[in-house]
Amino acid sequence: MSAPLLQLFQHQTSGGVRERLCSTLRLAINRHHLHAGQQLPSSRQLAQDLRLSRVTVEAAYGQLESEGYLRRETGRGTFVAIIIPINSSSLPARPQPVRFSARGQQVLATGGCQDPPFPHAFAAGSPELRAFPHDIWRRLGSSVQRSLGSAAMGYGDPCGYLPLRSALADYLALSRGVACQPEQVVILTSSQQALQLLAMMFVDPGDEVWIEEPGYPGARNAFLAAGAEVRGIEVDAEGAIPASGSAKLMYLTPSHHYPTGVTLSLARRLAWLDWAQRNRCWLIEDDYDSEFHYDERPIPALQGLDRHQRVITLGTFSKSLFPSLRLAWMVVPPALITPIGQARSVLDGHSALLPQAVTAAFLQQGHFASHLRLMRQLYRSRRDLLLTLIAQQLSPWITPIASSGGLQVTVRLQQDEARLSALAAQQGLLLPRLSPLYAGPSSQQGWMLGFAALTPDEIVAGCDTLLRLLQREG
Repeated sequence: MSAPLLQLFQHQTSGGVRERLCSTLRLAINRHHLHAGQQLPSSRQLAQDLRLSRVTVEAAYGQLESEGYLRRETGRGTFVAIIIPINSSSLPARPQPVRFSARGQQVLATGGCQDPPFPHAFAAGSPELRAFPHDIWRRLGSSVQRSLGSAAMGYGDPCGYLPLRSALADYLALSRGVACQPEQVVILTSSQQALQLLAMMFVDPGDEVWIEEPGYPGARNAFLAAGAEVRGIEVDAEGAIPASGSAKLMYLTPSHHYPTGVTLSLARRLAWLDWAQRNRCWLIEDDYDSEFHYDERPIPALQGLDRHQRVITLGTFSKSLFPSLRLAWMVVPPALITPIGQARSVLDGHSALLPQAVTAAFLQQGHFASHLRLMRQLYRSRRDLLLTLIAQQLSPWITPIASSGGLQVTVRLQQDEARLSALAAQQGLLLPRLSPLYAGPSSQQGWMLGFAALTPDEIVAGCDTLLRLLQREG
């Protein structure tokens, strides 16, 4: 009997000797190497066979007796005390259909969100991580750890690390015209978490939520998952066109409309603010990549024009720093500070303190501003290169939509978008499609060509591959 036990014991590599022996005996019983009522070797014999101390074997027998696996009888020995049904362990279980809640089914029906691979021509929305100041970030990380010590290892404020919230409030006031106190800044894991949080707090099943058409699928998914009736609002060269009626929420990307890149005009901004005030609705302003304007100064944030506290502004460090940092922010009106903080505490408690502290130091010491200046120059040169190549080589097939900034160029396409995208994927090109971003019956064929994460050589190579594809198929 000890030979099979020896083989099983030799395969146990984790834990101390007693834990390994306990695992061996449990496994032998569960696999029916040992059966109910069967007598085990004496502690002396098993210790000799496995080259263990008798004390270790006695301790293991005692542990398994307390768990119900073994039964020890004075003067008789140790016996297997449990019956393991054969069908439950030896035969594969037939998969059973999983029943989810109505909310769970709505979440699955959205199809989820997919982050872009990096670097990959022409994945949209990716920053250039190879130009990030890694040495500075590592130095700040070490410095912050030394200064905070164990304070960075505990639970944090659900609304975020106060020095980071203060640094963000100052930065947003100077760069985006956002009027807020540090207490109004809530630190989150991602903009998607912010959207899910707002959907949870404001949307009841059947409520109407408005979103730009075409629009960001992550926002649409968050609202659909909450049971909202999502209505698309048409976008033209001045941004989202004000509509009649009322909604619980209106989701906007004023700085750079996602996906076309157009900027919401001042007149439209004032019209939407008036609409929100008259109808007691909330405007969600997603400022996802406003740092990257190239042709003129960006229009101040919608929140800075709001006099009635109806705007909730979102932003993320995924585009300005790096995606795996998993930090985003939300500026809420004073009336929402406490309820949003409470809701955040229910979801996941708080964001990790150490990354927040390092990011705060990065902002406070001026590294963030320096990094953004460099990235603006870099991205502008890459955008200009892509636009030049489109004009020189690809213009018979695709037409870019004019935009003053962003990390991708959105182009219109006359051919079969789905077929060409599939063929491009076979040649190593990722061409994010435009038409799926329309929820209504009409849509525009096209692509969102990301350029920010690509070197000039990678942009040229990607355009050459795309040109050959279009020449062959067009």
